[in-house]
Amino acid sequence: MSIQTPFTHPPQVVRPEWIDYNGHMNIGYYLVAFDTATESFFHKMGLTPEFRRRNHSTTFALESHLNYLREVKQGDTLRFESRLLDHDAKRLHFYMEMFHAKDGFLAATFESMTSHVDTRIRKTTPFPDELVPHLAAVKAAHAVLPRPWQVGHVIGTKPGPR
Repeated sequence: MSIQTPFTHPPQVVRPEWIDYNGHMNIGYYLVAFDTATESFFHKMGLTPEFRRRNHSTTFALESHLNYLREVKQGDTLRFESRLLDHDAKRLHFYMEMFHAKDGFLAATFESMTSHVDTRIRKTTPFPDELVPHLAAVKAAHAVLPRPWQVGHVIGTKPGPR
């Protein structure tokens, strides 16, 4: 099985209700757009609705970092790419990029850590054994991609080392 490197996701169009008083997409809707793209990422990781039903599982977000790089406006089409950075028995660490589809510029980046949860007990649990080989294969395929400077970025007034 060939693994797309990086993953690509269905495009989204910036909706009128996502626009703020500055005439561009409001910061909260960047997260909405990334969250929608994350569902596609999870499906590619094997966390499909059928898998979730069969295994009584879901994912919960633990931490996320969003970098706003360029503004996007109403009607702009956005495209998304993602990669799995790492995983352990219970967590996925991933990174996504949002591009302006027409002009090609990088508009925002999103780094997130999510955990696998058993929906019957609402607690973090290890991924089912059936999924672990796929996670390892995706991690290996995505490891060839360059590590983005945003990964692990710490917020502050003084720039850190790159």
